[in-house]
Amino acid sequence: MGRFLLLLILLGALAVGAWLYFGGGMQVVTERSVEVALVEAGVPQEQAECMAPRMAERLTADQLQKLQNVAPQDGEAPLPRDAGEALARVRRVNDPEAVEVTVRAAAACTFGGIFENL
Repeated sequence: MGRFLLLLILLGALAVGAWLYFGGGMQVVTERSVEVALVEAGVPQEQAECMAPRMAERLTADQLQKLQNVAPQDGEAPLPRDAGEALARVRRVNDPEAVEVTVRAAAACTFGGIFENL
């Protein structure tokens, strides 16, 4: 009975892993994680819901991790005080593609049809 239960748990874990890897489940988790991170960074919920799928589709996990460097560091205000501080935060990401995808997603979600193909 113990071996059967262990085998059943192992098969269940393999099935979930296969679903996440092959069935797109991993992207759903990533989209949700991106959405939550955006909201926590101050992006309105509706905007985050729109941006997250675009970002999750186009960015790697490493790139998404790099975007956390935009978060305020010690001594910085929650939101950049001026363009110089905003630019300094963007430079900390050190990944032009990640920044570009994020800006395009924000533009497409803010302005709708104008940037629909971004």
